[in-house]
Amino acid sequence: MNNLFDISGKVAVVTGAGGVLAGTVAKYLAEQGCHVAALDLRESAVTGLGSGITGFGCNVLDEENLADVCSAVLEKFGRVDMLFNGAGGNMPGATIGPDQTLYDIKLEDYSKVLDLNLKGTLLPTLVFSKPMTRQVSGGAIVNFSSMAATQPLTRVMGYGNAKAGIDNLTRFLAVELAVKFGAKIRVNAIAPGFFVTNQNRALLTTPDGGYTERGNDVIRKTPLRRFGVPEEILGCIHYLVSDAAKFVTGTIIPVDGGFSAFSGV
Repeated sequence: MNNLFDISGKVAVVTGAGGVLAGTVAKYLAEQGCHVAALDLRESAVTGLGSGITGFGCNVLDEENLADVCSAVLEKFGRVDMLFNGAGGNMPGATIGPDQTLYDIKLEDYSKVLDLNLKGTLLPTLVFSKPMTRQVSGGAIVNFSSMAATQPLTRVMGYGNAKAGIDNLTRFLAVELAVKFGAKIRVNAIAPGFFVTNQNRALLTTPDGGYTERGNDVIRKTPLRRFGVPEEILGCIHYLVSDAAKFVTGTIIPVDGGFSAFSGV
């Protein structure tokens, strides 16, 4: 039997690759022998990521820009085998601070967060899945959900609403693509727990390396009693895009240190 986990020679597109988690994914895939197209709004953030990685400046909310990048990827590599929808994020105005109430939410920022996370996953999927439908080998799509999708975390209303949409969208796309194009395209998602990134570092940790009040709250609800490190999402992602998961679609897999399984009592 061939190595079920061999992904060498595959062409992978990673959005949001200038960020910590998606950037770690891009580098790992290149190390596994993939040809990686790393996309980010800031092209400088994906320039020089490493051997086997080609950086592209791309706005995931601009369908025309996405189509141009897809054409460039196809011209360079000939196909698209994997899509990782790593672009996303939050905004202060879509967050309810400790001294604020629901009525302080800024609807403009709330809408932007919904667009970035939800529409910013759908549009790349619409563009980069099309070549997959024409390939005999099909392709695999991995979305990025969150613990905020299924457990409404305090403060991050906009982000949580958007990630809940990602879970629904993942299942919808899995069914729609399989029914219309057969078993060759699979769509799954991972739901990372709490990883310290540039976006949430100040929210979870103190300058001296300790935990903030919110950081301690997270640790108390995480049975493994620590935050994750970016490399710990890689095994799950590798599985989902490999032949080992050929019968797996429409799933959302937590990588969370047990956070989603723990009631707190």
